[in-house]
Amino acid sequence: MLNNPHLPADQQIVGDIYTATEAMDNLITLCDDFGSRFGGTAGERLAAQFIKARLKEYGLSNVHLEPFEYLGWKRGVAALEIISPIQKTIPCITLPHSPPTTLEGVIVDMGDGAPDDFEKRSQEIKDKIVMTTSVVNPGNSKRWIHRNEKYGRSIFAGATGFIFVNHYPGYGPATGGVGHGGRAGLIPAISIAKEDGDFIRRLIKRKGAVKIRLTSSDQIQPMTSWNVIADLPGSKTPEKIVMLGSHYDGHDISQGAGDPASGAVSVMEAARALAKYAAPLPCTLRFALWGVEEIGLLGSTAYTQAHANELSNIRFYLNMDAAGVTDPKDIVLHQWPALQPLFEAYQQEMAADFAIGQAIHAHSDHYPFAMAGVTTGGIESARQSLSGRGYGHTMYDTVDKVSLKGLREASTLGARLALRIAAEENWPVARRDPKAVYKLLTEAVTQEYRDFEERLDAFDAAKNS
Repeated sequence: MLNNPHLPADQQIVGDIYTATEAMDNLITLCDDFGSRFGGTAGERLAAQFIKARLKEYGLSNVHLEPFEYLGWKRGVAALEIISPIQKTIPCITLPHSPPTTLEGVIVDMGDGAPDDFEKRSQEIKDKIVMTTSVVNPGNSKRWIHRNEKYGRSIFAGATGFIFVNHYPGYGPATGGVGHGGRAGLIPAISIAKEDGDFIRRLIKRKGAVKIRLTSSDQIQPMTSWNVIADLPGSKTPEKIVMLGSHYDGHDISQGAGDPASGAVSVMEAARALAKYAAPLPCTLRFALWGVEEIGLLGSTAYTQAHANELSNIRFYLNMDAAGVTDPKDIVLHQWPALQPLFEAYQQEMAADFAIGQAIHAHSDHYPFAMAGVTTGGIESARQSLSGRGYGHTMYDTVDKVSLKGLREASTLGARLALRIAAEENWPVARRDPKAVYKLLTEAVTQEYRDFEERLDAFDAAKNS
């Protein structure tokens, strides 16, 4: 447990963060000055340089950019035209990593896209364009059914295209990547608003088959991005690392203020307060702002590959993606039950109102670390609703949706936990071996999702070979 000499730092951290506006100031700069920070944009590069400068200003050490190469995507012009039984143009956007296309075909409406429905209706899907909603618990699923799973199941069934319909009214189309393993998508994918999806659904019901034409001029090309890394060196066991991270890239249609920038600035604010009041701690604290998460966790994956020989030294990685707008702000340990008593003790000691859950998913930057056996957790909701993203991944994810209170809560939670984890004398867990990781996936992610991922890996590799 945390030694008494560190308790004053804990109180100073909370007091400073709750009497400062630094996190909101940084959020406004990232979003209003640099826009979406989407991979390949000028705003992305400027944001990385801004974050680096801020972390240096806060007194961190070894502040640097780590470049990595990847297959990027640049938005072109997209159009969806109904050509039968009526003629009508529907506003749409392409989904990142969608290949350029000129495609005609008949729509098959898959509703909310439950996995079982794709299996049952596979013959109906073949050579058609699948339309499905963004609902994340189709058929009352007990797990999150991600956009990419619906896209992948469409490909398995022989679909020629994919239409993603936002299930929230008034938010417009919802974006999100459809590549896999850093590669481009195999069939074109677009997104439309709920209202337009409902119109097409009514048209199918009233008139029968609806034939459409999709055209897009998107570009897929090699690009460079950057992870921003900074340290507070440890004094006793500096080779041991406690890590806090969030990606800073958003989607190109939005400021990405909640997802991810509220998490990115919360990591920066935790770093500022810890550098000011807590250093040095026995372990090194490392702060990471990841590039290009939105189209495949590419920055964090590049880091785990480049630093493979250091991963056993990471005591804990806390992921803070979108932490400033997460509600409630709980701690989800990614299937580390041996840590439950310790985190419950931290919760009591901190007199903080957060739940502690045990779950794992594949859709944020903790995942490459978890796949490498590293101990991970995140500021997530342990009492998670399966309602979906709300404003996230839409053009309305803007600064006005983020509160200073939410940023303060995320920053203090991250900083206070990092303080305790780094000072813990008897850390009770170690890195998992590959067999333990595989066992975790088959039990925790569910066998159904694991089977889907393995099928997609094999299918994608064969198509791209």
